[in-house]
Amino acid sequence: MPSITINGTTVEFTPGEKILQAANRALETGKHTEIPQYCFHDGLSIPAQCRICLVEVWAPNPRNDNKLEPMMGGKLLPSCSTDATDGMVVYSNSPQAVANQKAVMEYLLINHPLDCPVCDQAGECSLQDYSYKYGRSVSRFQETKVKQPKKDLGPHIYIYSDRCIMCTRCVRFAREWPETAELMIDGRGNQSQIDVFPGVALDNELSGNVADLCPVGALLDKDFLFAQRVWFLKSTPSVDGITASGDNIWIEHNEGKVYRLKPRTNMGVNKWWITDEVRYGWKFIHSDARYKAPLRRQHGTLIETDFVKAYTQSLEGLRSRSTGAGKRLALIVSPMLTCEEAYALATLARSIDNNAILAMGPVPFDGEDKAFPPSLDTNDPDYEKKVYRKYAEKAPNARGVRRVLEAITGSDAIEFDAFTQNHLTQAGAVIVTGNYPSAWPTDHLLESLIDPYVLLIDTLETRLREVADVVLPSATWAEKAGTFENARNLLQSFEQAIPVQHAAKTEGQIANDMVALFEGGELDRPHLNYSDVIVDEGPGQVPGSSDNISLPRGPLFNAAHVRETMANVYPPLSVMVSDVRTPAPSMMKAGDMELVEL
Repeated sequence: MPSITINGTTVEFTPGEKILQAANRALETGKHTEIPQYCFHDGLSIPAQCRICLVEVWAPNPRNDNKLEPMMGGKLLPSCSTDATDGMVVYSNSPQAVANQKAVMEYLLINHPLDCPVCDQAGECSLQDYSYKYGRSVSRFQETKVKQPKKDLGPHIYIYSDRCIMCTRCVRFAREWPETAELMIDGRGNQSQIDVFPGVALDNELSGNVADLCPVGALLDKDFLFAQRVWFLKSTPSVDGITASGDNIWIEHNEGKVYRLKPRTNMGVNKWWITDEVRYGWKFIHSDARYKAPLRRQHGTLIETDFVKAYTQSLEGLRSRSTGAGKRLALIVSPMLTCEEAYALATLARSIDNNAILAMGPVPFDGEDKAFPPSLDTNDPDYEKKVYRKYAEKAPNARGVRRVLEAITGSDAIEFDAFTQNHLTQAGAVIVTGNYPSAWPTDHLLESLIDPYVLLIDTLETRLREVADVVLPSATWAEKAGTFENARNLLQSFEQAIPVQHAAKTEGQIANDMVALFEGGELDRPHLNYSDVIVDEGPGQVPGSSDNISLPRGPLFNAAHVRETMANVYPPLSVMVSDVRTPAPSMMKAGDMELVEL
């Protein structure tokens, strides 16, 4: 494989790669090959205009016995647009290259305001980082800075024009991916600024990505503006839990609260981007409409209870109503749940009734599938490698749930419409799971659930509470670990980002608890989290004042262990071990502050 040398480090590259791409790839593996960059991005065209990536390049001259000679007569070359060739030697730390880096940084900082204490980008700002690494310690600029306006560009993005360094990433993105081209460069010289065309707003389906692309604090996400300092945030690798795309994301959170979602690069799924639908669709995680405690029906009214009574009443109702003549237990598994939870719930249903009906929950659709860039040639052999898709299917795991149910039943999964039309009348008791981010029950479903005994396991309050006999609060995908199968049949696991909210539990834990209680086994768990416990309070009683806060709970639900069990019990589910993609831990770790001898 051909190789180049960057600052004394040998780096292999693929023919066609630019010097900067090879350096960035080597940097990800821990090699010291950093080259500063602003305008370059792997997913965008290359303008080579920021000039901070200029490097000194020497290459073998075939007309002089392949002796190393400086390219272009020793002039610095933009590493972002210069092809790497075998035997090339590159210096980003030579005196000439360092002098250029200092000059570029001084130029960029001439009119840049000292907004770091109040700027949302502080802590993840390339300009801030490079000013320490490559800049001068003191500014020589004595004149008055040029002041640029602040503007509202669209429903999600706000611009501080005086912070902009004119890298044009945002302009190129709007032209090349959604191809809506709302952004432009207005003005000339030091009066240049990024703006939208008159009468046009930055309002495409990928608009939030420009805030991620901005290397400084010029383009800001309104949803995150002044919400949290980034150094307080923890980032957890996850997967889109709203649509069928399976976009790889970072859930960024602090003290149990989600603050934003950002794209996590996966070239086989979402490239470098996520849609605005995914980026801003997580708000239901902290909705006031969430169930905050178990509910049980008493004298026709739902009242708050504890998990002991809720589990006990549920099992009694499910067992008694599903053992009558011609009646069976039915389980509706939401496509919003993980594969592991689908398996655990099916295990619960078959423990109560060995002939239980296992059916899919409704799979919502909205709009139509879209591909970005829209003008990409569908006849291109590499079309699937180049395209980024947005799906009309608004469920993250319909295929995964279907896969699990078919493996357990040995036949095609019963779809929701077929279940309500042909099977629901056979059910004397129904376990209904939801976890949808918006209202989903239909009038027909509500009417059909009036007669059976209904155990509802859901996140948000819906009209289903009108027919539910017991309600158990469940957790969103951000509060659990598991596996989703996306529209491309790719199985991807993800990690739990935040603790389960309120008194909710994951559907898998609920299933484990109820199976353990039903089988009469030992229900103890090694730790007791008060947030899992809701005691039954009477009038005038202080919440949590009961001495009896012990709670029957089954073994801790562990998604990885469940995947192994699924694969061992049902051979068709062996893919849950062999084919699941897990988040790769980053090999990069910020070094500690260097200690120097005084």
